[in-house]
Amino acid sequence: MRSQENGRFPEQVASRKPSRGRIASEAKAFGKARGYADGGTVTWIVEVLVAIYMAKTSLKTTVEWNAIPWRKLERKVFKLQKRIYKASQRGDVKAFRQVQKTLLRSWSAKCLAVRRVTQDNRGKKTAGVDGRKNLSPKARFILVQSLKLGYKASPTRRVWIPKPGSSGEKRPLSIPTLYDRALQSLVKLALEPEWEARFEPNSFGFRPGRNAHDAMKAIFNTIKFKPKYVLDADIAKCVRRDS
Repeated sequence: MRSQENGRFPEQVASRKPSRGRIASEAKAFGKARGYADGGTVTWIVEVLVAIYMAKTSLKTTVEWNAIPWRKLERKVFKLQKRIYKASQRGDVKAFRQVQKTLLRSWSAKCLAVRRVTQDNRGKKTAGVDGRKNLSPKARFILVQSLKLGYKASPTRRVWIPKPGSSGEKRPLSIPTLYDRALQSLVKLALEPEWEARFEPNSFGFRPGRNAHDAMKAIFNTIKFKPKYVLDADIAKCVRRDS
């Protein structure tokens, strides 16, 4: 006897996977009840559930996390970054925007972003508001599958840490969730080569391949023939906080 729903047998109807909208709505309600996010925010917990049910490939993939050819993935991402850098140098906005979109959808770039956040960074064991840290290889694959742009980020966890060079003074530190950190790392892979082609040659802060020794060398080469003044100032306390 056939079911009334689309003429399918009852066992076929029961075995069908739930729709993406149903999974998302149920997971949103769960996240809101736990206080992770508001009703319109999709946390990475939602994306994990959607990836489990809606992924075209099984989680029991043939490629294990530790067996991924990381050198090959790095070469693929580096080739895309070189194309972005050269297009930015010649001012071809349309070209590097298209390559950036390709990189953001790249499985290789997503794997590298997740590895950097969950294995390489010093803050890999620091949890955000969702309390997730120390991901297993299986969970890393789920995170790779769920990475995508276009949603509201989760709230950050605010902690106070000692301020270097001061006695007893502390500064705030906001810690995003692992999902948001992985997404930030992925976006950084796409934006970094674009802006490296535009930055000033004497800028050394937070740039790849440059450190404090390069800055010291640049200062020495600038002042070795003629003395110059050096101004070191912190204007943070000169700005009104109520403005």
